[in-house]
Amino acid sequence: MLVCPNRGIILAEKEVSTQMAFINVNHSESIESALRRFKRKVISEEIIKDLKKHAHFIPPGQKAKLKSVNARKRNRRRFRQQRPMGGGTGPGAGANRPPMGGQNR
Repeated sequence: MLVCPNRGIILAEKEVSTQMAFINVNHSESIESALRRFKRKVISEEIIKDLKKHAHFIPPGQKAKLKSVNARKRNRRRFRQQRPMGGGTGPGAGANRPPMGGQNR
């Protein structure tokens, strides 16, 4: 919620739960800078993400499926970062490949 005491402005509030983003506007502060602070706080508290998550009902079976899909993605990213990107220069890098010449006789 953006509260400006001398202008009487209230901009937004989170309706899903009891948490709200509060920003107090100082007397010397412009409304643009207060709006920037408010947007940063909404993003940091993940209010929009939470609203999208609770926008519609997801059955328990589909929720479990989404959870496993997200875990697979997370693990794939984690293992991709850990795996060295050698480019095939180690021992036995092309042992099972045919020579590159176009003809395999």
